[in-house]
Amino acid sequence: MRLSYLSKTEEDTAAFAEALAHLAQKGDVFALFGTLGMGKSVFARAFIKALCPVEDVPSPTFTLLQTYETDAFEIYHYDLYRLKSAEEIWELNMEEALEEAVCLIEWPEKMGAYLPQKTIKINITPQNDGRKFELIVQDKEKQRFLKLNLEPEA
Repeated sequence: MRLSYLSKTEEDTAAFAEALAHLAQKGDVFALFGTLGMGKSVFARAFIKALCPVEDVPSPTFTLLQTYETDAFEIYHYDLYRLKSAEEIWELNMEEALEEAVCLIEWPEKMGAYLPQKTIKINITPQNDGRKFELIVQDKEKQRFLKLNLEPEA
C-alpha cells in the first residue's frame, strides 16, 4: 500500500507527522528516507512533540539516539547518518526498541537488511515548491489500520 501526502510548508509537514503520531502503536517503526534538507528532522520533532510534553527535541545526529516517554510507550528517535556499518545498530539497543517502543529512524538505509519488514517507510522527495511524503506499508494489518484512519492527499 502506498499513501501520498503533499507538504508545501514545514507546518504541513508537522501536521502530517502529528496525525501519524496519534496513530502510532507500540512496535511501530517509521523509517524516514530522504536526502539532506528534505524534512526528516522536522517530521520527527513534530511527531515527538505531538505525544510528549517537551519543549526541545534535539537531533540525535551526534548521540545517534534520543528517547522520549509517553503514556503508552517510549519513542526511540535514531539518526543513523554517522554509522559506518549496519551491525552498529545492535550497540544502540535497537533490537529491544523495535519490539517494545515506537521507533523513528532517520537514514534507515544505513541499517541495510536489518530494517524490519513491518516498517512503515516514508520516502520524502522534492515536489514543485514542497515535499512529497509517500508511505509504503507492507504489513496487511497496518495497511487496514492506516486506510481507516488516514485520508490520503495528493
